[in-house]
Amino acid sequence: MNIGKVAELSGVPAKTIRYYESIGLTLPPARSESGYRTYAEEDVHMLKFVARARSLGFSIDDCRGLLALYRDRGRASADVKRIAEEHIGEIERKIAELQSMRTVLRRLAEKCHGDERPDCPILDELSG
Repeated sequence: MNIGKVAELSGVPAKTIRYYESIGLTLPPARSESGYRTYAEEDVHMLKFVARARSLGFSIDDCRGLLALYRDRGRASADVKRIAEEHIGEIERKIAELQSMRTVLRRLAEKCHGDERPDCPILDELSG
């Protein structure tokens, strides 16, 4: 199957598929005699795997590790769980940062009169 079909079936754009191949995240596909990439169902499955992992916020390096564990039938599930729990910790840190930013912005917005006057505590805070 060609890259267009694989992109359609996996939901991963062809440009991204080529990128994943170039960085070694996914295995390079077989090539036809004319040099075109030819993909198998397994390639579609792996791309869907990566797409799902990326949609959950896993980094490329995390995806690389998860793919290696997925392919390793002798893996310990503890290794997979460790990666997931580390990612949960990162998400929780990001949530805390976002909540802190929201609190500060909300406080600034409440101080702003939002009228025709030129004074603005939001701009004052950003410039100070």
